Amino acid sequence: MEKEINWLLKEKYHGKPNTAFYKDIERLKKGEPLGYVIGFTDFLGCKIDVSKKPLIPRPETEFWTQGAIEKIYSDSRSFGNRSIRVLDIFAGSGCIGISIMRQIKGLHVTFAEKAEKLIKQIKTNCKLNNIPKTQYKVIQSDIFLNVKGRFDYIFANPPYIPKNRKNKIQPSVLTHEPHEALFGGSDGLLYIRKFLAEAKNFLNKNGKIYMEFDPPQKKEIEVIIKNYGYKNYRFHKDQYRKWRWVEVWLVSSNT
Repeated sequence: MEKEINWLLKEKYHGKPNTAFYKDIERLKKGEPLGYVIGFTDFLGCKIDVSKKPLIPRPETEFWTQGAIEKIYSDSRSFGNRSIRVLDIFAGSGCIGISIMRQIKGLHVTFAEKAEKLIKQIKTNCKLNNIPKTQYKVIQSDIFLNVKGRFDYIFANPPYIPKNRKNKIQPSVLTHEPHEALFGGSDGLLYIRKFLAEAKNFLNKNGKIYMEFDPPQKKEIEVIIKNYGYKNYRFHKDQYRKWRWVEVWLVSSNT
């Protein structure tokens, strides 16, 4: 708690405590996440505003996003002068797509998010991180409902926590963070199934999917991937040595 209080004082109050600062300490003591109390969080060097209460980005997501960015960067020479098209679906705060644009030039990101309030959140974060308006588009969409066109890369961090594991979630997360961004049905795979059923129809040739999941879901996701006709996939572990994300593509690849 002391570390969080010191960070709050430094980042939000610039080292000058006042009445509001002590009220924020009480919010922390009651379990409200530090990101919501401060109003923003860091994600791969990007300042991500969370004032609309999106899911707060996790270190695990930050880890695999950086790994995917490095892969895209190594592939980028094969695109020549063509703009690389990226879809950030279940976008939330927009942290994934924004961090990609900050690190790789010459691409265009489409953000797809169902919650209306988070459409504004994504636009706020793009502006906050000085992303040119010509480089991105934000659409309100229930998964692929309003998505058009094909993409070279699709990034997805869908709701995947099984509802039957609700009692294992930290009380502060259950109390303060959006349940619609956390829970994916009784087995946690509701949105993953819907996403993978359609995603291949939105991929360019040689396109790839990067998707986060709950480590215990690995075997079931492998079955889903095969059942939906994807030919190639590779599972990856996070910084804690837990299976965390999968890379999926349609045609043979040496990467």
